[in-house]
Amino acid sequence: MSHLPEGSLNPEPPPIRRSRLKALVHGALGGLILYFVVAYLILPVAWRRYEKRHPALDGAPRIAHTASGIPGDPINLGLVATEEEIHLALLAGKWFPADSITLESSLRIASSTVFHKSYVDAPVSSLYVWGHKQDLAFEQPVGEDARRRHHVRFWRSEKLDDDGKPLWLGAATFDTKVGLSHTTGEITHHISPDVDSERDKIVADLKQAGAVLKVQWIEGFHEQHDGKNGGGDPYHTDGKLAVVLVGTLSASPRASTER
Repeated sequence: MSHLPEGSLNPEPPPIRRSRLKALVHGALGGLILYFVVAYLILPVAWRRYEKRHPALDGAPRIAHTASGIPGDPINLGLVATEEEIHLALLAGKWFPADSITLESSLRIASSTVFHKSYVDAPVSSLYVWGHKQDLAFEQPVGEDARRRHHVRFWRSEKLDDDGKPLWLGAATFDTKVGLSHTTGEITHHISPDVDSERDKIVADLKQAGAVLKVQWIEGFHEQHDGKNGGGDPYHTDGKLAVVLVGTLSASPRASTER
């Protein structure tokens, strides 16, 4: 019978192996700690800044109004960006700036509607938030004329966040046809009641263009989920506000000129 040396049944790992094993364990623990810190502390705190700390969101309007004070379209979108960043992002997403309302543009939109002519930058009527009409308006035509179109208005906040950027509140809706306003009898566009789809479309288009850094969904922004706009058209919403932190895109001649 052979005799094994004392302790050979439970040999100790060499010092080098023990040190490597210890380093791996420490590295794994460090990685887990870093993950939990970033995922559960840093990122939530960073986004609470836009939901709670951006001064423009404190008491932000929920609905736009007409010049006569009639409730208009619901606010369903917010962009944190400079004006240049918004233009570049929406142009890259194939949204076109709307013309101002003038006699010429009014005649063009009438001609587009009657004769089914394309007018990709047809004007939109004025709605008011924070006491002033929209600062920017963009649209996407559907079909051959200006009757049906995706469109959005944006109002710039006076207050800035810690990075010196304003919040642009937006009201995105889809025009289904031209008709008479149910409230004033004036000629106007009628909207689809599904305003959430328009909000979601803009977010998706901006993501597709590579212009989105982060999206924060604010639950319960609208307590009332049903309403009517200035033209008397009913709408329904899930009550969420999408706040998009827009990234900087390089100026693209193709994006800015392609129609």
